[in-house]
Amino acid sequence: MVAVERNLPVHEIAVRTGRDRRRRLIRTVAAVAGLLVLVSAPVSAQIDLTGSWASRMYEDWPERGPGRDTVDYSGLPLTDEGRAKALKWQQAVYNMIERQCLLLSPYVTGFEPQGLRIWSELDASGRVIAWKVGGTIEHAIISIWMDGRPRPSPNAPYFFDGFSTGRWEGDTLVVTTTHLKASHMRRGNGSPSSDRATVTAYFTRHDDLLTVTTMQEDPIYLSEPWVVSRTWQLDTRANLQYSSPCFAKTELPRLEDTGVVPHYLPGENTQADFMTKTYGMPTEAVLGYAETLWPEYRKKIKDTYVPPVACGRYCCGWAGFQGLPDSAPNLRCIIGGGYGQQDRELFREFLKSTAAGTPRPR
Repeated sequence: MVAVERNLPVHEIAVRTGRDRRRRLIRTVAAVAGLLVLVSAPVSAQIDLTGSWASRMYEDWPERGPGRDTVDYSGLPLTDEGRAKALKWQQAVYNMIERQCLLLSPYVTGFEPQGLRIWSELDASGRVIAWKVGGTIEHAIISIWMDGRPRPSPNAPYFFDGFSTGRWEGDTLVVTTTHLKASHMRRGNGSPSSDRATVTAYFTRHDDLLTVTTMQEDPIYLSEPWVVSRTWQLDTRANLQYSSPCFAKTELPRLEDTGVVPHYLPGENTQADFMTKTYGMPTEAVLGYAETLWPEYRKKIKDTYVPPVACGRYCCGWAGFQGLPDSAPNLRCIIGGGYGQQDRELFREFLKSTAAGTPRPR
């Protein structure tokens, strides 16, 4: 029943009655439409992550390009056990034929120059049951299960890719990885990761940019959670591989069939003071003490730390000057601006070594 004022003309009553009925009808249709949206909408948002994602190294080029020095654990909250194990590591172990293709942690991809290939695995109804993150010669393909399968027993076998499950929180894919085989967190400097490590990863897409943030916890080798964030950009022309094969070969014949594993004994690592001598970095920062990760540490050392006067290494890429494939992106060299006499001499030396098949100059 529509309430109307008394003593109104008949035509006015009809107009008001029709208007009220239309309003009620619109509200009813809107409510039904909203209900249909709620019923048909997925439980959580699902953003398409498929494609080839090219590496963008504008902020972290030294880490993902030439990589860390052998003893540079800055930014790592290592325990005493983790520090001792890292200092035992020697790069020559990669010359052993049985260790050349030994895989690292799957999330070492945040420290590589390569891009990411991501694809989905569907069931018969077209529902995504897993996301796959492509592998390289250094890490395995990551399978992120979305079908609610249970996590294996702690006594189940551990693999280099671990066991990962995912869930959507808004537009972010949250991944939990366990059952990781003991390995290394970073490439090239032996920073250790135990088989009790767990990783929580956040895959967030913003248009054509993909940010992956990882938080690793390890009760053996880390004194607190270690957080890393990296960004890739969608590249429709990249057509990256799903994985890269690794082929081992003899590099140091003196190591073959000897049973010798290259290593440093405690206190004998010859690179332990390299970062301090080269860049003036405090020893506790180089060796990965957790205190050095926090902003307050800068205040603590502001009166004692003396930074280098100028950049003298890796300023413009591995080859040392601008314009070569190994040069850092969007940077100009301090050595002649890339066009000086020293640059030209380096370039000639580079061309000679390339033609002769010898290592390029450093």
